[in-house]
Amino acid sequence: MISQLTVFLQNEKGTLSRLTRQIADDGVNMHALFLADTQDFGIARIFCDEPEKVAKRLTEAGFRAAVTQVNAVYVPNRPGGLAELLEFCDRAGLNIEYGYCFKAGDDEAIDVFKIDGEDIDSALEDAGFRIAKPEDIYAL
Repeated sequence: MISQLTVFLQNEKGTLSRLTRQIADDGVNMHALFLADTQDFGIARIFCDEPEKVAKRLTEAGFRAAVTQVNAVYVPNRPGGLAELLEFCDRAGLNIEYGYCFKAGDDEAIDVFKIDGEDIDSALEDAGFRIAKPEDIYAL
């Protein structure tokens, strides 16, 4: 599993820049940022150095931040790669709360999911999937 920083943001001008400035001023490097939004609020999902430290500092600065454990899995970067992973999750009865993915080279992608359950990485490995580690994402 990988520690992901999750920050709830008001969907207002300047909020994202204040968030990233706070992280930068704390001397922490962000490796990936994913945003989702609604009309009233957004959710920033961030891979960064020291996510627990950042969550604490952001909370002190008035943000709503938490560290969430997510699963990151390599899949072939070809048609059907994601479908195979999701079909396994269906067969295994795993509930995916949310996910996102990104290319990790010519032949692979990394799919990141928040999945309910325990020992998810072990189940995925037993099914033949390769688990991504924080350093794999940080090196992209």
